[in-house]
Amino acid sequence: MWSKVGTCFGVQLQGRTIDLIHLSPSHAEALWPLVGGTSDPNKASTWTYLPEGPYPEADFDKFQASVTTKCSSTDPLFYAIVDKSQQVLGWITLMSIVPEQLRLEIGWVLFSPALQRTTGATEASYLLLKYAFEELGYRRVEWKCNALNEGSKRAAERLGFVFEGVFRQHMVVKGRNRDTAWFSMLKEEWDSRGVKEALEGWLAEENFDESGAQRRGLEGIKKEILGRNSKN
Repeated sequence: MWSKVGTCFGVQLQGRTIDLIHLSPSHAEALWPLVGGTSDPNKASTWTYLPEGPYPEADFDKFQASVTTKCSSTDPLFYAIVDKSQQVLGWITLMSIVPEQLRLEIGWVLFSPALQRTTGATEASYLLLKYAFEELGYRRVEWKCNALNEGSKRAAERLGFVFEGVFRQHMVVKGRNRDTAWFSMLKEEWDSRGVKEALEGWLAEENFDESGAQRRGLEGIKKEILGRNSKN
C-alpha cells in the first residue's frame, strides 16, 4: 500500500536567497517592468516556450487579467518567486498533480531576466522538490519542456532530473508543433542518490564568496558525491 500524499496548496516556502509565496493579483504590477513589452528582446524571449505572451507594451491590462486568473488556479498552482526585499522576480508552478499516482510536475516557469542563471533560480526549483518529496509525500516529480528549449533541458539535467525521451507532435502551442522532452526525478534519487545533498551543498551560504560567486560548481559537487557513494 502506498501512503497518501498531502494536498498541494499555496504555503510559503522559505529559502536562503528567495521565497515562494502564492501568486497574487498585486504581483502583476511588480512583474510587468521585468517581463512586459516586446521592444526588449530579453524580456520578449522569456515567453518563447510558454503557452501565452509576450505581451506588447500596451497590453498590461491583459497581463494583469491573466495573472489574476492564475491566482485562483489549483492545477497549475502558481508560486511567485520573491527575493528577500519582496521584489517579485517570476513564478513557478506545481502542475499535472495526480495524488492517487503520487506524481506531479514542476512547470509553467517564468523566470525574468533578473532571475535567470542566478542562485535564486536554482533555489526555487529546490524548494518545490523538497516540498513535493518531503512534505507532501510524492514519489515522482516530472519536468517537461519543448524539445527545442535547450535552456530548460540543461536546467532539468543540472537539477538532477533524468531524461526519459521525447513525445513527438505532443502539442500545438501558439500555432506551432511542440515535441515534448520528458524528465523525471524519483524520491529515492532525491533521498539516497545524492540529488538533495548536491543541491543543498551548492546552495549553502558558505559555497559563495563575498561577491556572490560560487566556490564549487554543482556538477563538481555531484561528481564528488557519486564518487564517494560508488566506494561504499
